[in-house]
Amino acid sequence: MDLFSNLALGFSVASSLANLAFCLIGVLLGTLIGVLPGIGATATIAMLLPITFQLEPVSSLIMLAGIYYGAQYGGSTTAILINMPGESSSAVTAIDGYQMARKGKAGVALACAALGSFFAGSVSTFLVALFAPPLTAIALQFGAAEYFSLMVLGLVMSIALAHGSILKALAMVVLGLLLGMVGTDIYTGTPRFTMGITEYADGLNFVALAVGVFGIAEILRNLEDEHAREVLTRQVGRLWPTMAEFRAMAGPVLRGTGIGSVLGILPGGGAVLAAFASYTVEKRVSKNPAEFGHGAIAGVAGPESANNAGAQTSFIPLLTLGIPANPVMALMIGAMIIQGIVPGPNVAAEQPALFWGIIASMWIGNLMLVVLNLPLIGLWVRLLTVPYFILFPIIMAMCSIGVYSVASNTYDLYAVAFFGLLGYGMSKLRCEPAPLLLGFVLGPMLEENLRRAMILARGDATTFVTRPISLTLLLLAVVVLVAVLLPTIRKGRDEVFTEGD
Repeated sequence: MDLFSNLALGFSVASSLANLAFCLIGVLLGTLIGVLPGIGATATIAMLLPITFQLEPVSSLIMLAGIYYGAQYGGSTTAILINMPGESSSAVTAIDGYQMARKGKAGVALACAALGSFFAGSVSTFLVALFAPPLTAIALQFGAAEYFSLMVLGLVMSIALAHGSILKALAMVVLGLLLGMVGTDIYTGTPRFTMGITEYADGLNFVALAVGVFGIAEILRNLEDEHAREVLTRQVGRLWPTMAEFRAMAGPVLRGTGIGSVLGILPGGGAVLAAFASYTVEKRVSKNPAEFGHGAIAGVAGPESANNAGAQTSFIPLLTLGIPANPVMALMIGAMIIQGIVPGPNVAAEQPALFWGIIASMWIGNLMLVVLNLPLIGLWVRLLTVPYFILFPIIMAMCSIGVYSVASNTYDLYAVAFFGLLGYGMSKLRCEPAPLLLGFVLGPMLEENLRRAMILARGDATTFVTRPISLTLLLLAVVVLVAVLLPTIRKGRDEVFTEGD
């Protein structure tokens, strides 16, 4: 009964005119940036963080959430029509979606992606509503030792699930932890790594780092790789699938929803890993695996359902534990901190309207997307003809103005430029920025809980292994790390990501 009363509270908050408007803005903007290759939800949310400072907390978070799962919808449109994934999670969809479009079934592929995403989004949102309260209750039993061990597990998982070299992912996490230490020591008040710059006494600006590493670096990469975009001009054709096509979709959609719902919770997982995993499963369970790569409807339905389900359930660790499952969730934590909200299990108890309003807005946003997405296909595709040299100066100006408006600090602009070049350099070295951002966000919390636990235990480090929950989490971290380092598992993991690339 509490679930229904809480959902009623959430819908009353999310259905206000202001929040409906921000939800609509979020999903439309998310679809737009999902359609435009090379921008992405992470970079867009990073750029919009300064704007959220002027909004009500629940409105800003509803809009940012809409951008995230809206981008999963939008990415499939260009993946299917022009074989150019707007989002990395749509790269799998392009394999069979574009082949369906070449056979004159573009409309069916788009409808399959939209309906599968809507079903998966609705089911996974219900799972968020169902599991978030009990997980929050468990999290309230956590002490400093348990939180430290949980963050260690999160960082290890982000390393394990990162693409490419494990050593590079580990290096990115360590760099993020070091950057998170810049500022004033929380217990002694001593400045650390500030280089004598008083503006950095409160630490590096999260918005500046996020905009630089994801926004500016993304622009530099796109300018380097700018090329003409050939838009498919043939008619989309019929949109509504036949009964036979519905039957072919049903199994992949259900399996994709289940896979995405589970993998979305894992740190470093989310939509991308879910889409690749779903495609692999569908190919293995198919009675005709040879059709994959040549226009298999299961190759569209499964991954699209999985990436949307993964996008939704990644909110579970954010809302219950205050732990980000992926870079976008790390940015959401940044948005909460900007609004003066302390992420963690107390959010549900202290601000139930915000907690349940965000969850209810996901249902509303998914309904908006399925109603708006298909009629606007022509508009989204025409936007691809806009030259990038027109777009990038506008984006750069918005980034700079937005970052400066947060604290009116000139050094933040220097930081944006520095982190933009750093992010571009990391891309050249094939280092993922996601573990760096997770390390930067979790670093201060990791240090604070480590030192608090040691103070409470009077300097006895065994407190981390004598408390059952803390010990369990640390053992899980060790198991994950050992499993990733085993040669056979590591070889299989590299092969999966090679196939995905």
